[in-house]
Amino acid sequence: MRLSYLLSRYIGRQFLVSIGIVFMLIMGVAFLIDAVNLGDRAASREGAGLIVIIEMALLRVPYIAQKVLPFAVLFGTMLTYLWLTRTNELVVSRAAGVSVWQFLLPSLSIAVCLGIFVVTVFNPLSSAFISRYEQMEAQYLRGQSSLLTVSGSGLWLRDGDGDEQMVIHAERVSQSGTELADVIIFLYEDVDRFAERIDAKTATLYDGYWELDDALVTSPEMTAAFAKTYRIDTELTVGRIQDSFAPPDTMSFWDLPEFIQSLENAGFSGLRHRIHWHSILSIPLLLSAMVLVAASFSLRLTRRGRLGVFVLAGLMTGFLLYFTSDVSLALGMSGSLPAILSAWAPATIFALIGTALLFHLEDG
Repeated sequence: MRLSYLLSRYIGRQFLVSIGIVFMLIMGVAFLIDAVNLGDRAASREGAGLIVIIEMALLRVPYIAQKVLPFAVLFGTMLTYLWLTRTNELVVSRAAGVSVWQFLLPSLSIAVCLGIFVVTVFNPLSSAFISRYEQMEAQYLRGQSSLLTVSGSGLWLRDGDGDEQMVIHAERVSQSGTELADVIIFLYEDVDRFAERIDAKTATLYDGYWELDDALVTSPEMTAAFAKTYRIDTELTVGRIQDSFAPPDTMSFWDLPEFIQSLENAGFSGLRHRIHWHSILSIPLLLSAMVLVAASFSLRLTRRGRLGVFVLAGLMTGFLLYFTSDVSLALGMSGSLPAILSAWAPATIFALIGTALLFHLEDG
């Protein structure tokens, strides 16, 4: 029997309403917790007032929404099919010859479309907001002054405080940012008063200073001078340089491939960003896996009883999916798993588990 348009629309509407209810509830709680946490972090910081905290919390809303959505789909699916089962609507449909796969087709279609929307439209919005949040967090909560940017023209690094600024450009990087090649350094005093330019063949970061080789030093107040070695004091460390990279969450799905290529051309590892890109790409499959897993624990409850046990099993399975995802991503970051496998494996495995359970329970 072919599932009718009317029944598909009814199940799809119930599914969307359930997801919306669960999503709003979880987002409300998550927003309050995040705002309180930001308030605690800003309590000892000058300049981080209530308006700043509220703005930062609002900037994180799309990012949190993207993380919360799979749980909303999981709980929304369970709520939808529990309700349809408890009201015997699915029982009547079964008697009319509608199979479980026909029941799930509207929900799976919506989950896939929702995942595609998140990947193509919502993720770029979320990355723009979280990028602004990272800038505000660095300014108001961490007090950082260094910023590193990798582009097609090479590497740009800024360091300094309110009295002195240093802008470093390098064509190539090695040793995780501690060794730069074909370096140009611009030194500024106060806010924007140019003080000195240094061209060097290489620059090596040591504890508290950069050591430049074959340096040519020029300034408005003196003639150019050549130095075989030249030192410049800095507060940068290897850890601060690596932490200054734009986190993957701040990069749009569409911009990540080009950024990864630029990162690797500059001599840095793009593994973290590559794994993040694949994890975003797998969101439609992840949401589909949530639907399949939730449905396997909620479609036949009236026949088998023990509602609480099945609901708890479904919830634990959903949380296990996230735990497995975290472990898989950690293995990918360490290089123990390929980037594609670490990002796609959890959603694929649980989608197969949900499909197998449904085949066993419904068609076995």
